This record gives sequence, structure tokens and C-alpha cells, in this order.
Amino acid sequence: MNISQAVAKRILELCNQNNITVNKLSIISGVTQSTVNDIVNNKSKNIGIITIKKLCDGFDISITEFFNTQYFCNIEQEIY
Repeated sequence: MNISQAVAKRILELCNQNNITVNKLSIISGVTQSTVNDIVNNKSKNIGIITIKKLCDGFDISITEFFNTQYFCNIEQEIY
């Protein structure tokens, strides 16, 4: 799994845990719906930390909580 895939899985997991849609997340986080959709559909390969921070604010969690999951333990090295 690469970092983009891990971020997408984590966002979808948190949406399910919080019983919110991706659209609702975009509204409460201030990140455009197209950006959130691109992330969860693995169309965005270079997700900025500021975007992740805004999404964390929407979930009312810290960045540490966001990355504190097995998804990020065995990330593949990405070379561009």
C-alpha cells in the first residue's frame, strides 16, 4: 500500500466511524468536495499536510490520531 492509498482508507474509515459522508466531511473541513473525492478515489497522489490537517479538524482529531493506525506501518517507498 502506498501513502495515498493509506490516507484514502483512513479517511473512509473515519467517515464510517463518525457516520458522515465524504460530502459532509468536505463541508465541515473546508476542503473542496472534488479534492476529498480525488483523495478517496486515489486520483490525488500528492496530498498536502495542510489538507490532511483540515480533514483532521473536520473529524475533530489530531494529526497524530489520524496517522495512528496500521495503514501507515508498512508503506511502500514511492519514487517519482
